[in-house]
Amino acid sequence: MIRRYVSSALVLAALFLLSGCAAHFYRIEGDAVHFYLRNPDTTTVLFASSLDGYEFHEAKKVKAGLWEVTAPAKREFRYFYVINGEVFLPPCELKEKDGFGSENCIYSPGM
Repeated sequence: MIRRYVSSALVLAALFLLSGCAAHFYRIEGDAVHFYLRNPDTTTVLFASSLDGYEFHEAKKVKAGLWEVTAPAKREFRYFYVINGEVFLPPCELKEKDGFGSENCIYSPGM
């Protein structure tokens, strides 16, 4: 019984790792912060932030599976993504509840 459970858990873990989970990182250049989202299975990426009332902005496809969005680096703001029509919150250091039962990432200059 335990052997079957461990075997099933290993199969699920392998599927998760091979599923192309999104990776998220950013780079600051001058007055801009460049957010990157890596997901090989993505066809559409939208970025929404508190900078403009959470309007959706299409991310630019940099290369196969890599998407980029640019925002001001000197201001704090909240943000999330919509990937292929589904809300996606990447792993981020700072988060807060959004009042709709979910969370937003927080970008804070100097963090």
